[in-house]
Amino acid sequence: MREILGRRRRLLSKRSDGRPELIGAALTYATEWQWPVLPGVAADPEGRSRCGCPDPECTVPGAHPFDPGLLAATTDGRMVRWWWSNRPTAPIVLATGGKAPCAVSLPALPAARALEALDRSGLRLGPVVASPSRWAILVKPYSMEQLGELLYAKDFVPGSLRFHGEGGYLTLPPSETGQGEIRWERAPLPGSASPWVPDVEAVVDAVVEALTRTGVSAPEF
Repeated sequence: MREILGRRRRLLSKRSDGRPELIGAALTYATEWQWPVLPGVAADPEGRSRCGCPDPECTVPGAHPFDPGLLAATTDGRMVRWWWSNRPTAPIVLATGGKAPCAVSLPALPAARALEALDRSGLRLGPVVASPSRWAILVKPYSMEQLGELLYAKDFVPGSLRFHGEGGYLTLPPSETGQGEIRWERAPLPGSASPWVPDVEAVVDAVVEALTRTGVSAPEF
């Protein structure tokens, strides 16, 4: 019981201004769930809609790795603690694939409607990460070959679906990015040693079917 409560305290601990402690969440992901993470680049302090990276046209402001690069992602608690002790407001970036979860994402409005349809169908989902513009359903790790075969077998796949696999990344709660707050739409169960996630095949099949059946048009962004 102490172990479960310890995990909850890490995920829910607050800063003096009432916002969640990023370092506690980062340590939970890395050391307890064994998800490799690293700090993202912060949004530009002079304009949160702009990124702090050198690219003036960055399309994911504050929501991607920069320094260090993605290959530095780790589950080493000492490194994670050092990073967020020095950069306490840095977004938490998950390096997807390998032994870490991957994700399937789509625009927020079609995602909300698709999740309603998936709930009615009885499909079991794991955690779902939400930003103001897109939602990401976490899935088990998959290879590019596996994904290619899955998509090739389908007559139609909405172009708005994105796949965060090996060599990709995803920003995790409770990060703040230039696009807004990153939150859990479906949170991991408290005390999970490592959250359960479904197979990518089940999620892609169900999402495509739900979007088609409900007549939701997912825009191409």
